[in-house]
Amino acid sequence: MTPRSTYQRVLGWIGRLVVILIVLFLLLPAVVVTIAAFNDKPILSFPPQAWSWRWFGRALSYEDFRQGFFNGLTVTVWSSTIALCVGAMFAFVIDRYNIPFKKVIEAILVSPLVIPHFTVGLGFLILAAQIGLSRGFAVVVVCHVILVLPFVLRSVYVSLKNLDQSYELAASSLGAGPLRVLWTITLPLLLPGLVSGWLFAAILSFNEFTASLFVTSQRTQTLPVAIYNYVREFADPSMAALSVMYIVATAALIIFANAFLGLGKVLNIEQEHR
Repeated sequence: MTPRSTYQRVLGWIGRLVVILIVLFLLLPAVVVTIAAFNDKPILSFPPQAWSWRWFGRALSYEDFRQGFFNGLTVTVWSSTIALCVGAMFAFVIDRYNIPFKKVIEAILVSPLVIPHFTVGLGFLILAAQIGLSRGFAVVVVCHVILVLPFVLRSVYVSLKNLDQSYELAASSLGAGPLRVLWTITLPLLLPGLVSGWLFAAILSFNEFTASLFVTSQRTQTLPVAIYNYVREFADPSMAALSVMYIVATAALIIFANAFLGLGKVLNIEQEHR
């Protein structure tokens, strides 16, 4: 074994160790919260002296949490669906047509990635007040659409780049019109990217807190806002129990998307192995 190969093996093991330590560091808060959720005492403490499931029941039965959950589902379904339609259309136009100011339009569409969410929320709050709108579901949905649109755009755009256009050309050469090619060839081939984009948008929308804090009211508050209001009054492990359910549900959605849709292709992380 040459010194160079030994050096490369050592570097490889060090790299793996660093990655493992980083993953453990990132998972540590989730592990602590999960263990604290089973604490029997009515205050957050770690480690628990006695174990109990009662805080999961408290989290599920608390009225504000249940209302926030259904409000969040309403906002999530509408905002994710609208973002999918708008993002897919923009991605298709940007990918297929040489329109004026293409780069400027693309930069504007992805700008929510770099603009702080509280800025977006505050801007929508001021805008709604100026035009006389209350903080109803319409304002919340539009705000969430703006925030999740870049992720849908990215997902669909990558799927378009990976799409083999020879299928569309073959269908056109056989007499299919543009709309028929779109419905029978393009959209079915884009389906994994479309569904993945919707799932990412739904997860982000449902978990959005910073902007939602500005644009929601007591009637329209989503679950993250309800959690924030709860923390201001109580300090029991219900928060930890609800966080565990959040983690499990989000992880299940991501595992589902990866198993049935192939997130590697959608996120373009498998391109290097082709």
